[in-house]
Amino acid sequence: MDLNILNPEIQGFINKNIDASISKLALQKNPFPEVDWIAILNQIEAKTKAKDKLPTWFATENIIYPAKISVEQTSSEKTALYKSTIVSGDSLIDLTGGFGIDDYYFAKKIKTVAHCEINTELSNLVKHNFEQLQAKNISCYLGDSLTTLTSLNKKWDWIYIDPSRRNDAKGKVFMLKDCLPNVPDNLDFYFKNSEQILIKTAPLLDLSAGLSEVKNVKAIHIVALENEVKELLWELHKNYSGEVEIKTVNVLKEKTESFDFILNQQSKTPNYSLPQKYLYEPNSAIMKSGGFDEVGLFYNLNKLHKHSHLYTSIDLVSFPGRAFEIENCIPYRKNEMKAYLEQKKANITTRNFPESVENIRKKWKIKEGGNVYCFFTTDTENNKIVLICNKIN
Repeated sequence: MDLNILNPEIQGFINKNIDASISKLALQKNPFPEVDWIAILNQIEAKTKAKDKLPTWFATENIIYPAKISVEQTSSEKTALYKSTIVSGDSLIDLTGGFGIDDYYFAKKIKTVAHCEINTELSNLVKHNFEQLQAKNISCYLGDSLTTLTSLNKKWDWIYIDPSRRNDAKGKVFMLKDCLPNVPDNLDFYFKNSEQILIKTAPLLDLSAGLSEVKNVKAIHIVALENEVKELLWELHKNYSGEVEIKTVNVLKEKTESFDFILNQQSKTPNYSLPQKYLYEPNSAIMKSGGFDEVGLFYNLNKLHKHSHLYTSIDLVSFPGRAFEIENCIPYRKNEMKAYLEQKKANITTRNFPESVENIRKKWKIKEGGNVYCFFTTDTENNKIVLICNKIN
């Protein structure tokens, strides 16, 4: 970590070039020969990435950024804030500290937080940044987290782990055992040091696969940001063996959508019907959860088809996802397509439909965009249909 990067002139140059083309800047002569030009360019690129994702870091003076990829892979402040609502108590140890975004927010809820990081430069950089951020209740520990956990020899209220996939695991089905640290192998040791563990994984991990690898799961949080699933959070409690609660969260600019249910506890059969006045599409967190029947039953909606995962109603309801008013429902046939959609402009979604969006656009010369939303799907009578809609929210 080169502290010369904090020279006020260099910091001014970095701030002046936020959003600038790095490839064009790279062709310029380094105006600050005392600092590596590549390092300065990296600060510009990483800080540009942080502008929307990490506004607190972006707005704080003398922050030093790691490689751009570390900023891309770290939690956003919005998802870190959500994680902090799960934990409570006096102490938490993060075994995979990284850039420290999660720990900054944990430290607002927990009295003392330990940040473990095996990379020397990253550990030093994060320690420096916590000082700039006035995060005085976070301690940084350099080295292997298992060694740190052993040497500190104390009971923690929470252990937090964000395992990363090993390089040799590329191409394989995503499993926790293919990550570092290997949580399934170390779980008993972790539970000797804490009775509560929070594990963050990528959205790629299948829920049933994760449940087959770890025990004592009390809840799984599926966290989406602007309708894109960003992470799964596995809440483990020592000796717990009850029902698994699925908590879906979609953090939007002006609101947060949430829907919770108990995994595999459905007792009622969902209702089905042909399209009515309104159409609903669940947000991405619910889609990842697999709670298709549960969300329909909870909001008293009818499903269009067992595999379509679209819902309909006569009266409008507030729903965690997109809602539309159905203007027309046409059979997917040549005459109807020519009359209603050929060479028109529309937003297209397919659900339980044999053709791709790209193929539909090409086949019927439908341009992208506009205020019309078309759902190509299958109804409860197994007919291929097109729902022509106006978006409500």
